[in-house]
Amino acid sequence: MSEHAERFTALRPLLFTIAYEILGSATESDDVLQESYLRWAQVELSGVADTKAYLAQLVTRQALNALRAQSRRKETYVGPWLPEPLLTEADPSADVVLAESVSMAMLVVLETLSPDERAVFVLREVFGFDHDEIATTIGKSTAAVRQMAHRARQHVQSRRKRFEPVDPQYSAELTTRFFSAAATGDLEGLMAMLTPDVVWTADSDGKVSAARRPVVGAERVARMVMGLVRVGGPEARVEPAVYNSAPALVLYTGERLEGVVLIEVSDGKIANFYAMRNPEKLATVMVPRRIGR
Repeated sequence: MSEHAERFTALRPLLFTIAYEILGSATESDDVLQESYLRWAQVELSGVADTKAYLAQLVTRQALNALRAQSRRKETYVGPWLPEPLLTEADPSADVVLAESVSMAMLVVLETLSPDERAVFVLREVFGFDHDEIATTIGKSTAAVRQMAHRARQHVQSRRKRFEPVDPQYSAELTTRFFSAAATGDLEGLMAMLTPDVVWTADSDGKVSAARRPVVGAERVARMVMGLVRVGGPEARVEPAVYNSAPALVLYTGERLEGVVLIEVSDGKIANFYAMRNPEKLATVMVPRRIGR
């Protein structure tokens, strides 16, 4: 392996995580890393003082280019847009900052930032790069980056509930109980496991059947899930998993992958369902990813 490849491979989990948190797409993050490596392979290593900072800068710039192109595509997207679910090789919950940074709830909030604000927030709050390094990366003054970091932090904090590290055993039990109740039509049992203002958000881009708008409220969500279970019929099955450091269910009809539903638990009850049904975004959901910071 060449020295270029060795240095890049050692930092790949960190570089993938930067790209994913800026883009919300594992597939596009793979493309960004491939493009970044091709550029890196042409660099004279004797002129690189800090490999981590250099590669983070390179990947961030490529990710921002991809994000701006993605923003244009979202203008014609049908229904809610959700990040691609991320299957991690190891449970990142030991690193609470990393676990929160890839959580679906955090990524949904990051969608509301401008591309530059999103890059600044990710590089500063998650990866701890200093303002000078970030300024060089995005082509802004250090003073402008400080202001952007402050604005982005306030924006995220005002929209993001306190992150609760997941108790895997409790979450798995709650998820299993919920779908058992759905299968038996136990409406009251279902509602008891949901927060009053629970939200079901589904991403399909109109390619398959799914709610085009978020469904809000315990009774409405419970009735909808019971309906989905009935429609699935005897061929339907679910398998528990962990995606984006949260409990999830992988949905199948026979052997056909139908979707991935991520579950956000708050104060012991389910507060959010994020249902990925878009076939394009399900293409690589079974591929485990290494993340890091």
